[in-house]
Amino acid sequence: MQAYFGSAEQPPSPLFEKTVGARTAFQGRALRLDVVDIELPDGRRSVRELIRHRGAVAVLGRRPDGRFLFVRQYRKAIEAAFVEVVAGSLEPGEAPDVAAHRELREESGYRARRMLPLGTIVPCPGYSEERLHLFYADLDGAPGATDPDSDENVETLLMSREAVEQAILEGSLCDAKTMCCWLLWTLRGPADAPA
Repeated sequence: MQAYFGSAEQPPSPLFEKTVGARTAFQGRALRLDVVDIELPDGRRSVRELIRHRGAVAVLGRRPDGRFLFVRQYRKAIEAAFVEVVAGSLEPGEAPDVAAHRELREESGYRARRMLPLGTIVPCPGYSEERLHLFYADLDGAPGATDPDSDENVETLLMSREAVEQAILEGSLCDAKTMCCWLLWTLRGPADAPA
């Protein structure tokens, strides 16, 4: 199946929506909300509310002892603490692999001995253009100092493969980017090989 996002190629015309106007309804520090007027192939008009986001990275890390690195942080939108892979937004102009190394160090203190790209996902294409670049990292044995953002409150935890899979099945680990990292890591056998 051809992936159309990120390419100059357009999807088949029966599914195309032509932009006929746009305005910014909100500009924040992390995202922008645009209201976009569109025209469907049959001439009907409609409106789309779109979140503009510069993109982000997510890193599934594994220590030499086989345990996987996660972070726990409170997510205000859901009003709950979530278990997640290390993740964060790209800085303007920053390459995803550079951001992955930076976020790993900032949130957990760990450094990657090896960083492998797992793929790119579009988590909410119905209303957001955000692309998440997913990585797998073989970690050093011990963390160094962390350097979280001033508004972050993050704690790290380590889990075995069995514990991760049980948490997914029970629903206590339900963060989408984390589940996608896990799925792609399990499907890409070479990332499971020792470094």
